[in-house]
Amino acid sequence: MSMLKLQGALLLRGTESLWIRVRNYSSARAKEEARKRWVCEQVELLEVLEARVQQLKAENVSEVAVSEVQRSRLRKFSSLPPALRKTATASPARTESAPKREEKPQPSRWTEKLKKEKSMKNKRLLKLEAKLSAAVPGDVAEPALEWIGPGAKDEDFSLRSPAKETRAKLKARASKSEKSSKPDDGQPNKTAKVSIGTQSRDPSGSCEEPGEPIQVWDAAEGTLPLDEEDGNRHMNVKLNILSYLDACLFLGQPERAQQCLMFYHRSHARRKRLDVRMYNLVMQGYAKKGLLTQVGRLFHLLEEAGLRPNPDSYAAALACMGQCGASRNIIFRCLQQLKEDGFQVKDLFRDSGFEEDWKKMVLKAVRRVVEDFQPPPPRPAEICTVPLLQDFYAKGKPVSYPKLDFTAQELRDQFRKQLVMEASDTVTIDSVEAAKPLTEEASRARSLLSVLRSRWRTSLLQSLQESKLHMAQRNSGQLNLYPFLCVLKDEEYVDVLMRSLNNLSPQGESLLVLARELGSKVYSKFMLQKKSRSGLVEKIQRLYDKYVQLLAKDTQPDSYLPREYWEKLAAEEGCSPSLVCKEHPWPHALLVQLGLHLVELLVQVLKMESNLLNPGLEQKLIPVLYHVYSFRSGRQVGFIRPHPLFARLLMEAAETTLTFDSFVIPMLCPPIPWVSTQFGAYVFAPTKLMRYVEGAVQHQLLLDRAPRSSLYPVMDALNQLGNCPWKVNQTILDVVISVFNDKGNEKLDVPPPPSEAPQPAAHFPDGAAPSKVALRREAARCRKKATEMYSLRMDALYKLSIAKHMSGRVFWFPHNVDFRGRTYPCPPHFNHLGSDLTRAILLFAEGRPLGPHGLDWLKIHLVNLTGRKKKESLRGRLAYANEIMEDILDSADRPLTGRKWWMNTDEPWQALACCMEIAKASRAPNPAEYVSHFPVHQDGSCNGLQHYAALGRDIVGATSVNLSPCDVPQDVYSGVAQQVEVYRKRDAEQGVKIAQVLDGFIGRKVVKQTVMTVVYGVTRYGGRLQIEKRLKEIDEFPQEYVWEASHYLVQQVFNSLKEMFSGTREIQGWLTESARCIAKSGRTVEWMTPLGLPIVQPYHRSKTTLVNSTMQSVHLKSRHDVTQKPDTVKQKNAFPPNFIHSLDSTHMMLTALHCHREGLTFVSVHDCYWTHALTVDVMNRVCREQFVQLHKHPILEELSQFMLQKYCSHVPVEWKDKKANEYQRLFQLLSSIPKKGDFDLEKVKESTYFFS
Repeated sequence: MSMLKLQGALLLRGTESLWIRVRNYSSARAKEEARKRWVCEQVELLEVLEARVQQLKAENVSEVAVSEVQRSRLRKFSSLPPALRKTATASPARTESAPKREEKPQPSRWTEKLKKEKSMKNKRLLKLEAKLSAAVPGDVAEPALEWIGPGAKDEDFSLRSPAKETRAKLKARASKSEKSSKPDDGQPNKTAKVSIGTQSRDPSGSCEEPGEPIQVWDAAEGTLPLDEEDGNRHMNVKLNILSYLDACLFLGQPERAQQCLMFYHRSHARRKRLDVRMYNLVMQGYAKKGLLTQVGRLFHLLEEAGLRPNPDSYAAALACMGQCGASRNIIFRCLQQLKEDGFQVKDLFRDSGFEEDWKKMVLKAVRRVVEDFQPPPPRPAEICTVPLLQDFYAKGKPVSYPKLDFTAQELRDQFRKQLVMEASDTVTIDSVEAAKPLTEEASRARSLLSVLRSRWRTSLLQSLQESKLHMAQRNSGQLNLYPFLCVLKDEEYVDVLMRSLNNLSPQGESLLVLARELGSKVYSKFMLQKKSRSGLVEKIQRLYDKYVQLLAKDTQPDSYLPREYWEKLAAEEGCSPSLVCKEHPWPHALLVQLGLHLVELLVQVLKMESNLLNPGLEQKLIPVLYHVYSFRSGRQVGFIRPHPLFARLLMEAAETTLTFDSFVIPMLCPPIPWVSTQFGAYVFAPTKLMRYVEGAVQHQLLLDRAPRSSLYPVMDALNQLGNCPWKVNQTILDVVISVFNDKGNEKLDVPPPPSEAPQPAAHFPDGAAPSKVALRREAARCRKKATEMYSLRMDALYKLSIAKHMSGRVFWFPHNVDFRGRTYPCPPHFNHLGSDLTRAILLFAEGRPLGPHGLDWLKIHLVNLTGRKKKESLRGRLAYANEIMEDILDSADRPLTGRKWWMNTDEPWQALACCMEIAKASRAPNPAEYVSHFPVHQDGSCNGLQHYAALGRDIVGATSVNLSPCDVPQDVYSGVAQQVEVYRKRDAEQGVKIAQVLDGFIGRKVVKQTVMTVVYGVTRYGGRLQIEKRLKEIDEFPQEYVWEASHYLVQQVFNSLKEMFSGTREIQGWLTESARCIAKSGRTVEWMTPLGLPIVQPYHRSKTTLVNSTMQSVHLKSRHDVTQKPDTVKQKNAFPPNFIHSLDSTHMMLTALHCHREGLTFVSVHDCYWTHALTVDVMNRVCREQFVQLHKHPILEELSQFMLQKYCSHVPVEWKDKKANEYQRLFQLLSSIPKKGDFDLEKVKESTYFFS
């Protein structure tokens, strides 16, 4: 019948479709499907009967002996497919779920009957437990609700419920009986014992649900992958619940938190979203109030949920007992239960994130029972086991690390200033536009804005309070925004909203972006208040006051790294080095939802008069902000746009102050050293060791799993980079500000003001009137240009204003890493990773004399900045610099009025700064003694290809990228351009039209970007776009051939690279194919850097989360959700570049650590290393030594071994059986490491132009 329906439906699609579909559903196929269904029904019946036998075993008495069930009947089904035969012969724990079939069968009456009998069995079991507890007097505690109450006895208290006490005692009796019934020969008894009320628990403490298939691994030590862990299945919901409970407890409302907990606990379906952390949180809330009864009830709920208490649970109970003065007997029973659950008292104090007062309460309770108990000392410092750095961390000989040019007291004073700045949460500074004279128009606009803002603040405050009152009345236990709108004072929320209004672009902002920013600012303020309450600041200040003795110049040198010294001080204080309290970060969806609510308040509340700037018009109230929709890439996107009247008012006011979050400003003292993945850098700002995109949780999970000692090299390298002091180059800053305030200069990368934005043309050059379509296009082009100009102008304004604010001060940039291990400064606007303009403004705060060769290095550095003489030797570049000394001095003396030679260089602002430094040094009485603060750069020669050539020991490739010593530098870009020209000439001779058109246009600049990025995974499509952009910049090239020419050239560039770097392409192909097979198996690609940093690619298939609000529903699209399958294309394309990025970051960190040991000032911009002119030679030596040391390490061999162990040895048995061919191919692929060439790595140490 179903076949007839299918054919009838397909007839509507035409005869061709019908024929194809009928062939797919032939009669032979139908018979085969019927046979399979019959087999499955028989298997299901056998499973039900077997489960029934097991059920009958457990129903009669608490212990019965039954002979093992023989399954000989199953052997008759020899025609079963392998997967079904395996299911039929599996153990009961594996076969309770129905076998997978194409068509889902109807529920069998046997299955329905079994479910009913299971329910009846559970009821009888509860009655039996009650009878048994009555039959064993004195062994069972009183009912849970009477644990602590008037007249209750101490011995009546227990954190276990009566049922659990009974089961524990029955289990103990059963084990005794089992021991006594064992045969004398020591052989195990072959009878199955069934104990009533016992449940098996997994290591994490959650109870295994009956009927759930157990994951079988080949190796017992194998751990589940991140995307298959049960705890990650409801990760986003769990984060929301934890955040809600944490906010409630911060407000001192454990009752509201328990209502939410009970909402999920009462429903078996919702209970799966709970874990032990949530129960512990509510326990801690009641424990702080001394409500032991409520803590006991929560223990009972924890057991009901099938979860096991952990040390934090018992810490909450003991803290409560210490606070409320519980008797010794109660505490003794609690400690006894803690021991029965496999924990020790010392576990409550070791590496805990509790506050100091909390630990004192726990200690007070324990000492009621064990009077001489002492908390365990902090764990001893672990030894770094990374092979590359065993000699570095060896304490065989004393090492003296460099000091800062500050006294200990100066550093302590600077730390107190940093504390004040962070505690204030925001910093208001003067804008660089403040020097403009105040006009009457600006004065009037500012007074109007002041009146409006005062009125808006009052309206927002009232509206916020009304919305909170409305939310507070709906207290059903479900998650809502109410506690998140109470964690700050109402005035603080209004401050956040007003700041956001002032910073809004005249063109508006995406609703999603604006909502996320508002939510993030509220969260930052919440974390600041939470840390302020915890007493964390005082403890950090005590440690930091001692820590500066390691850095200050007036203290004795010590052979400690910053992290080691901080750990030593923490051990002396008796606390953990990581002083941060346990945090519960707000998930991305929550931040957006909170922000949407605040944006809605802004849009609905803010009004202004329509005739503010023109009193002659009719007065009426108009909204200040509008919610509109706009199309972006074919999608409808919500925007918040200011009314043009408000935008005009802001522009006329030209306000001269800017307000930033405190963590945006560089630090005023050396950062707190990184000692864990969540503690370091700032005091209050929620900064982590690894930065990652919103919603990606797998990186932090991987770091938490890693041994702490394996992260030491990364933390020590970040500490070294962050401890470099900086200052502002005031001379360059003054020149830049003068150009900035004089309408900017696009050639010098100083953006002009928005007032210079182009306006739509009323007439075309030929005088013809434009059509409506042309007018719309012209208007859209002008709007886009105005938006870009505004963004660039504000970015430059922020950088220059922060630089001016930091003038005359010394400051520091704390660092962290991205998920590939690349380092970045934490302050986002003003840092040395910025543009040419920003780099030119920065100088090292510590100066070094130039020495005998320092001035020469300054001149060579200047020539490098010009972009000229790239093929010349160092001697040739130095000679060129001496030839143009007159231009250099003129640029230094008259930058804006002279010949302006510096403006025609590749990096004009850095070139100008270098000209000024050379002028000062050359005019000094003794240039060798001139103290220079100027950073000199040494840049890698196409660093990605250098790593590929070293990995493959590729002789040709190594020579092309300067791994081999040469008299002059080898320019790989010119080499590729020459090879492409050879191909072009051959094709032109054969009559290829586009090859003839390209005659004379193929140069180094055309192919450089594509060659540079091909190693980082650029595709042919992306390479074509890069070449197209370069061709459009050539005025003489015929623009009608741009597409065809770029398509032709990208093919020739890839062919040239394949010929020149054969080993590189082979390794890149192996990495790509390995990632593809791993992703196809359903796993994400993971690896470990040679320094021990664990890395996982967070690319998954997209998942959309709907966030509702009355204004607009927002769709949050995430490509990093671990519950989704991996994105195979992204995984395979990203693995080669990400792997190479992890190698270049490893090389940089090795160089940083060894330069620190040599006493150098060292910072980097990825593969560009900076130091003083005096120490360039030393840095070059260290850089080459560490590159050789890194690549002598068996990198590809260890990667292959890691992936084999990760993806082949810990694979589920079922997967191997079902996809044996894919598994075999993956195993063979990961084992087949590309062959290496004969290049001698020791030659790198002799290569002058490896980094130059």
